[in-house]
Amino acid sequence: MPKHGKNYTNKLKAIDRSVLYTVEDGIQAVLSATYAKFDETFDIAMKLGVDPRHADQMIRSSVSLPHGTGKVTRVLVFAKGPKEAEALEAGADYVGGDDLIEKIKDGWLEFDKTVATPDMMGTVGKIGRILGPRNLMPNAKLGTVTFDVADVVKEIKGGKVDFRVDKAGIIHAGIGKLSFGPEKMQENLHAFVARIIQLKPSASKGVYLKSITISSTMGPGVKLDPLVLRSMVK
Repeated sequence: MPKHGKNYTNKLKAIDRSVLYTVEDGIQAVLSATYAKFDETFDIAMKLGVDPRHADQMIRSSVSLPHGTGKVTRVLVFAKGPKEAEALEAGADYVGGDDLIEKIKDGWLEFDKTVATPDMMGTVGKIGRILGPRNLMPNAKLGTVTFDVADVVKEIKGGKVDFRVDKAGIIHAGIGKLSFGPEKMQENLHAFVARIIQLKPSASKGVYLKSITISSTMGPGVKLDPLVLRSMVK
């Protein structure tokens, strides 16, 4: 078991681990349990009734949060011709082709998300071994391989979150900042959970939302009532 510090232990005492909190009470518990001296991320972990070993139960997608993530996301776009100008106008931080490929081969990785037009994927594939392990590879399932580069760049800059279920059937994501306050945190939470519900695979049987835990970056987890949350987001 990981060893926690005194601040964490003291805050944990205020959380009733035997209770499933409502969304409102859960968010208040997260806010009251914070002790870090920086603006912590509002995190969520969802245990789903899926078996990711089966392709028809793998969940990987994205969602645009109503209030964004609170983070500055550096977007790189692989494009050429008119699409370069479109990407720059939409707010992309870096746009190019072979020039960026060479920089990345040399070790440059000062970006957080990538987008590529379909005609560039053959070139981008040359650095797949670099981008892939870092979850930086453009992906059609996430909408980041597209000719609609302007719209996608705006979505990412506006707070689009990518997510995927891990081997244990759990989805982890940062869905805002504590500085957003309870109302915006709740709206982001609802949007994220609603998207997960929407993506329920037909092959998933039994209970789909098994558990939902929210926390701050440094704080203890707070368990929410999945049944109450599911009824709220429908």
